[in-house]
Amino acid sequence: MIAYNDYLLEAVSASRIAGQYQKSRFASTLDIEMKGDKNLVTEVDKESERLIVEHLLSRFPDHDIVAEEGEYLQAGSPCRWIIDPVDGTTNYAHGYPWFCSSIALEIEGELVAGVIYNPIYDELFTATKGEGAFLNGNRLSVSSRMPLSNSLLGTGFPYDCATDQANNFANFIAFQKSARGIRRAGAAALDLAYVAAGRLDGFWELKLKAWDVAAGVLMVREAGGVVTTFDGSTYDIFNDRIVASNGLIHDSMVNMLASVTAGVAN
Repeated sequence: MIAYNDYLLEAVSASRIAGQYQKSRFASTLDIEMKGDKNLVTEVDKESERLIVEHLLSRFPDHDIVAEEGEYLQAGSPCRWIIDPVDGTTNYAHGYPWFCSSIALEIEGELVAGVIYNPIYDELFTATKGEGAFLNGNRLSVSSRMPLSNSLLGTGFPYDCATDQANNFANFIAFQKSARGIRRAGAAALDLAYVAAGRLDGFWELKLKAWDVAAGVLMVREAGGVVTTFDGSTYDIFNDRIVASNGLIHDSMVNMLASVTAGVAN
């Protein structure tokens, strides 16, 4: 039987193959397509996904694939790779050096391995179920900062924030008033990796997809953090409301989101 770490090593290899290609094309002229009003896709997204999927299927041909840019036959395998080839495409397209690839493996619906790789800074975040989370081989632990007023948070806004009331604006204002600071860097996978690394104390966002969060959720949990939905209930990667934290400020974050919701409703 293959150990989780064997799967992880292949995911690391795939992420580095894609990362090398991403670096070679960074800040070059790109063909940009629109998947929505503000949602971009480039040939780098598509080629990065091809490189990752090709590598993984060459090692594990019977595994299922769920990825952002393509549709893949689902054979009902208990093993499923969840892939975002370039998280932070808008940043990438603008030559802003904040993006990553995110690769996670589920076995029978449980996250068991995850990789988030930022090729510009050569930071490789990894995690396996029950074995911890690491950055370039060094074990990670969430921060110990509390209360919320001493915390640095991360978040993002959905692509349709100009047209949908579920836009995160009210939440942002409330947290901006209560926390030490908020960062909106544009790559949710890296935000979650930063919570695992203790660089951010908490993160919340809405309307994310499974490929945005799968690897990062495992990393936060393996680094000792907590991940739930907005109301504090059990989170799975197909829920579109996520709160991740060091655990010490988690109740405060959930309560803040509830108070904002109540205020909007009233």
